[in-house]
Amino acid sequence: MSGHLRMPTFVMTMQPSVQRFHEAASACGLNIEITTFVQPTRTAHEAAEAIGCTVAQIVKSLCFTVNDVPVMALVSGDNQLDTGKLARLMGVGKKKVKRADPDTVRRATGYAIGGVAPLGHNEPMPLFVDEDLLVFTTIWAAAGTPHSVFPIAPATLVTVANGRVADLKKVL
Repeated sequence: MSGHLRMPTFVMTMQPSVQRFHEAASACGLNIEITTFVQPTRTAHEAAEAIGCTVAQIVKSLCFTVNDVPVMALVSGDNQLDTGKLARLMGVGKKKVKRADPDTVRRATGYAIGGVAPLGHNEPMPLFVDEDLLVFTTIWAAAGTPHSVFPIAPATLVTVANGRVADLKKVL
């Protein structure tokens, strides 16, 4: 016996949706660091707890339809989206704005609800960014799964996602 232990070799592979997001980010010139947690980061509160940041620094990627066309709203984790404001931004009445069902979200974005990344969508769509996210140096968004996130500067996210900054917050 040689006295040497043979250590197993592990190969870390990304899930296909995380890989697709990573490729989309790279195509935009981003060098991002994706963190994958054992616990889910599906909600803003779960993500903030896992990351160790405030809930307001979490980007909620919310998919709606306006006249059956997908629209993405990137909203601060502390805020609720005001669908009336989204309707006005899209130039329609509030009744034309509907939350997208899971099949529509998956078809339009390529991601499942809870892991919708702000980039790499299957379909081009209008994208609005909550102005409240711009007060932070770093925000955190989903990276393709309910367990994966990445940090980004808000202004960089607006630029690479071709987003339009807007007041999206529902006043309670």
